[in-house]
Amino acid sequence: METVINKDIPVRKQLEPIALDVSWSKIAQKYFGKSASWIYHKFDGIDGNGNPGGFTPEEKEQFKGGLYDLAERIRKTADEFK
Repeated sequence: METVINKDIPVRKQLEPIALDVSWSKIAQKYFGKSASWIYHKFDGIDGNGNPGGFTPEEKEQFKGGLYDLAERIRKTADEFK
């Protein structure tokens, strides 16, 4: 299954299926070294000053990689669960 961050669909809408199951604060910290407010601003397509500034193409790839990493860690943990 391929994860696509579609530029025509708002990020929050794309994340709806998992939004309540993931700690976005931890994602921001672990994969970007940033704060929870930083990632929420990115979700809203603004920078810290309220100006336009969603995810850059590089940040989208990094975010996608973080989601894949999290999914793999969950899968591995489930496989090892006894």
